[in-house]
Amino acid sequence: MNVWKLTAPKKLSRESELTPEPQEGELKVRVTDVLLSTIDACLFNGAVKAPYPIVPGRFAIGRIMNEDGPESLKKGTRVVLHTFPQPEDTGTEKLDFSADGMRIRGQTENGFLRDFVCVRESDVTAVPESLSDEAALVAELVALAKAALDTLNVQKGQHIAVIGGDMLGIIVCRLLIYQQISPILIDNHTDRLEFAKQNGVYYTSYADDSLIDRIAQITGGRLADGAIFVTTSGLQDKSFPFRVSARGTNTVFCGFHAGDLMVNLDLAFRKQIAVYGVADTEDYLPTAVNLLANKAVDLSAFRIRRAPASKAASVIAEIAENPAEREVDTLDILELL
Repeated sequence: MNVWKLTAPKKLSRESELTPEPQEGELKVRVTDVLLSTIDACLFNGAVKAPYPIVPGRFAIGRIMNEDGPESLKKGTRVVLHTFPQPEDTGTEKLDFSADGMRIRGQTENGFLRDFVCVRESDVTAVPESLSDEAALVAELVALAKAALDTLNVQKGQHIAVIGGDMLGIIVCRLLIYQQISPILIDNHTDRLEFAKQNGVYYTSYADDSLIDRIAQITGGRLADGAIFVTTSGLQDKSFPFRVSARGTNTVFCGFHAGDLMVNLDLAFRKQIAVYGVADTEDYLPTAVNLLANKAVDLSAFRIRRAPASKAASVIAEIAENPAEREVDTLDILELL
């Protein structure tokens, strides 16, 4: 089978390996599509450390190959492959939740840019045939956004500040609108704010010195009823959610973070703001698939760029030139089948 390995920064090559066979309790999956992420680009250019050699690709879908799988995962079933495989709980291992102890496909361990993978049944989620491949590929992002909303405990009619207008930020806004909540998207990229407006986000604001005044005008002086900071968006000032939120509210830092997250909590203490972190999505993937099936997230405004996996190195290299300035309206997909 074909496997794409990153052996050093900017060195991605295709290799041939024996096709793996599933062990007891495992499913063999034919990977069909991989959605490239900013983290893939940062791994490629060396901005994010990786245990070389490593197979990139954290968001992927495929089809079950087992003849003897469970009824819900019979041969041919299309599945989302989980980015965060859960460690087996033996009851004896001490987990310190350090970066080295985290299991993240395509970052701390091999990802999905390969023809076949063997995974446990608990590490895939079935996808209905009515759902497009593109929608299935963003299921992890939708799951993360839904987890953030539930953690924030949002209520109908509230104004929620969303700091960071990358793809995850746009999806968070769309889910807020779906739940009849008004997002206020904050970013320092005018193209992101414009794209958000095209996606039905009515309130947007540039992150500058007049930000608080604009938020106060939108909310009638109350400020936001809570905030979600998207850690993947590239915004450097982590105090934004505390500045734009009312006293006694909640803030969620959400994203697939890949480095130290330094946050000054002084203002959060003074305003009695509770702070939460959301990164793992496994429990929310079935919910995310249902939300996508019910059109809670509309992908029609996104451009789809597909390329064969044979061009993986050139496609990832293009994104890696400046990941922070990556076009938010584009889904880059590598086809393996």
